[in-house]
Amino acid sequence: MLSFIARRLGVMVLTMICLTFVVFYLVNLEPNLKKLALTQTNSRATQEQVESWLTRYGYRDAFLERYAEWIGLWPKQPARDEAGKPIPRFSYCGETVEPRLSGVLEGDFGCSTKFRTKVSNKLFPALEATGILMFWVMVVMIPGALLIGVFAGMREGSKTDRTLSILAIGSTATPEYVSGVIFTVIFATWLGWFNGSAASATFKGITFVNFTLPVMTLAIYGMGYIARMTRASMVEVMTAQYIRTARLKGLSFKAVVVKHALRNALIAPFTVIMLQFPWLLTGVVVVEIMFRYQGFGYTLVEAAGNNDIDLLLGCSLVSVFIVLITQLISDIGYALLNPRIRVQ
Repeated sequence: MLSFIARRLGVMVLTMICLTFVVFYLVNLEPNLKKLALTQTNSRATQEQVESWLTRYGYRDAFLERYAEWIGLWPKQPARDEAGKPIPRFSYCGETVEPRLSGVLEGDFGCSTKFRTKVSNKLFPALEATGILMFWVMVVMIPGALLIGVFAGMREGSKTDRTLSILAIGSTATPEYVSGVIFTVIFATWLGWFNGSAASATFKGITFVNFTLPVMTLAIYGMGYIARMTRASMVEVMTAQYIRTARLKGLSFKAVVVKHALRNALIAPFTVIMLQFPWLLTGVVVVEIMFRYQGFGYTLVEAAGNNDIDLLLGCSLVSVFIVLITQLISDIGYALLNPRIRVQ
């Protein structure tokens, strides 16, 4: 197991290097650089002024050199004024004129040109806000989905099974932006529980009122998929030979389900549940924008809309890391839950 984890960690590092290289290349395409220069200087700047700004601030340096600077393997060079004198690239981030190693490996994610602060000052609070949202979505979604799936799978073909299956399919087939609008109309407009608005759920001002609708919207959408997977796994387990043997030995239906069927039935849903973490991290963009919840998704959209290159790179790096680490945990958990799986 330890050698397997070590190999997977090595693959994760290589994958992160490859993906960040691709993202760095795409974010630094010529149209993006020109747009950044225009927003930082003057929207009416001439082509010569744009080119001069990009050259002074190092965006015309060799691509591999700039990538190494962002990673933290190459000393980051200061900008230069028209006279060639070294100046800080972004003074509002506290950058100096001395060349130094200052990249991701050193904990420096760069400077946000939109919010005029360090990327870490904007990224990590947004991740914390989305982490709180993800936690409560999981608290609501996972127990509810497992209960629905288990109850439906225990009585395959019954009215309970058909009813719960229809509800699960309906929730999965309804996109977040549709269910979010429906919940807003019902609870905010008709019932007036949210004073006419469910918006402005900022991290510093989270309350039960402005936090409920985003959690409901995300939990309902993900609950149906997990419930369907649990139901299918439960149906397969309940028809296994060892379940029939347990029933013939005189064990009660409850004992058979709890002691024998439930653990094996939860092996497949476990993988699906782990995949919800990267989905929640990157898939909350619609919900966070709809309810103006200022988390990771909201920050990602703000960075993309304002061509904030360093903030976009920071968001991409976090997304890649979350996806890879959840896949590793999923593989390890699957091997622990299923004794038939042995990691060589």
